Amino acid sequence: MKNFREALHEQIIIGDGAMGTYLYQLGYPVGISYEILNVTDPDVIRNIHKQYVDAGAGLLETNTFTANREKLYRHGKEHLVKDINRAAVRLAREAAGNQAYVIGALGSIRAGKRENVHTNQVIRDYHEQMSAMLEEGVDGIMFETFYDLEEMRLALQVVRELDQDVPVICQFAVEESRRTKDGKSLLEAFRVLRDDGADVVGLNCHMGPNGVLRALEGVQGRIDLPLSAFPNAGLPDYVDGRYNFVASAEYMAQSAVKFVQMGARIVGGCCGTTPEHVAAIVEALRDVEVPELPVQPVESIIIEEESESMLWHDGAACYDGCDHGHDAEESIVDMVRSRHTVIVELDPPRDLDVSKFMKGAQVLKEAGVDALTLADNSLAVTRMSNLALGYMALDKVGIRPLVHIACRDRNLIGTQSHMMGLHALGIDHVLAVTGDPARFGDLPDSSSVYDMTSFEIIRMIKQLNSGLAFSGKPLKQKAKFVVGGAFNPNVKHLDKAIARLERKIEAGADYIMTQPVYDKELIVRIAEGTKHLNVPVFIGIMPLASGRNAEYLHNEVPGIELSDEVRSRMNGLEGEAGRKEGVAIAKELLDVALTHFKGIYFMTPFMFYEMTAELTQYVWEKAERQADPLYRLT
Repeated sequence: MKNFREALHEQIIIGDGAMGTYLYQLGYPVGISYEILNVTDPDVIRNIHKQYVDAGAGLLETNTFTANREKLYRHGKEHLVKDINRAAVRLAREAAGNQAYVIGALGSIRAGKRENVHTNQVIRDYHEQMSAMLEEGVDGIMFETFYDLEEMRLALQVVRELDQDVPVICQFAVEESRRTKDGKSLLEAFRVLRDDGADVVGLNCHMGPNGVLRALEGVQGRIDLPLSAFPNAGLPDYVDGRYNFVASAEYMAQSAVKFVQMGARIVGGCCGTTPEHVAAIVEALRDVEVPELPVQPVESIIIEEESESMLWHDGAACYDGCDHGHDAEESIVDMVRSRHTVIVELDPPRDLDVSKFMKGAQVLKEAGVDALTLADNSLAVTRMSNLALGYMALDKVGIRPLVHIACRDRNLIGTQSHMMGLHALGIDHVLAVTGDPARFGDLPDSSSVYDMTSFEIIRMIKQLNSGLAFSGKPLKQKAKFVVGGAFNPNVKHLDKAIARLERKIEAGADYIMTQPVYDKELIVRIAEGTKHLNVPVFIGIMPLASGRNAEYLHNEVPGIELSDEVRSRMNGLEGEAGRKEGVAIAKELLDVALTHFKGIYFMTPFMFYEMTAELTQYVWEKAERQADPLYRLT
């Protein structure tokens, strides 16, 4: 056989089809590691490879899509990374003989979630996996189903450090937007990869033939590299408890001809494709001529078209008549840089009666609160939507809402939809939180989603401010979100907690809100430990309502720790006496906090908004005295 790189420039290479969905069709369940079968059931993997070779495939991908340490750890097999990858290469080689090239296949480790695996770990994991493949002997490397350019470049960097000469195929999985998840157009991403040393660029997965065709139209004739196309067999249909892909072999074959006409030198299939699809593609391409690569590719930039009904407002597109009045308001970040600023949390009701909440919002507004913050089903207890109540507070009371966004309750689709709704309603201040696990709430059988970490959701929300959806699709407007990050200082190692906090700021957090603090010395330590940060910190204070409330918070609520002194003072106090002492303790904490922080974050206990209103007024009294020159001389 010819050298793989030479073959790329002289012929059309037919790739194989799916491995994972084919194993699923054979009865292997979703959720297991199909890559472990390389060592536990090698005959079935070898047989699938052989079926693709018999169908005419000239390229086999190793069964190693998730055979990296990060993914195998979930199955307790991380110690078998090298064994699984080496076995995969051997099985493909045994099936290929001298009829097909063997390409080491690697999937994305982060899967588009930038913060879920540290960069150094990503590099180490790719190095470990590719080393095993290269040592066993592959004809090339394929990075497939990558979502963002950043991780693709990391992977390409690793392989080039290991082997300068091995051919490398780089394939993205994109949605309708035809952009990577970090907002790059395919043309831009392909050109970067070309300059980084990729031999082939292309697409696989997530879309059927039509979607891949539309995506390739945008790069046709504009990139002087061979293209590759591995579409899914259409969309999956769920019938009788099983998933089936609907695109016929004939349809896939017709599409393959069009791929080649657009510059594809490698054509195969992804999810839902079988040896039958590959055989049809082979037959359809039998007499098709090899396309010429553009000698001088057009380097033009593709401009996105805007709707005729769009206007441009302050750098962001908006529909004629839209109201951007809230954009001009001073954000809490602007406020706190110049004066003391107070945020108060008021819990949405657990029932359908909003009267007490609205009354509390009014009282707090009159007390001079700068923003009313609403939790997102805190402690996993079901409450009324903070989006709805936040808008009611804005519309009927005129107080700025700051809503929490928990990672627990919504997947990526729901989260983006929620954020788009907030933007439409003029709610632009949010706090990104992880959210307490559902199993500890009032509906323990409910699922905790956690599609994202709090780091990722911050980054994704800030991406909306660039006018790009989570998928990278242009949104025609730029959001104006001011995004906060949560911080728990009630930990043994404050320095480690601050290091984690710095990562949230790197992800794009504009301000920080802490869990409630009940120790004066800790307030000072937090101030010292965070003074180097370039974003404001709102110190959290929650007045205690009773002795029982104090013990509950200390012993049962994650992230809250009371000092022995505070617990002793609250011991046995209930009702009005408990609330009075709770306010007194909070004022003492404020005396310290206000000398170190301009941002104050009150949490209202049990809807006793009179307590946080009183504390807000105390802040203004103290701030006024601090501003008095005579006060500073005393």
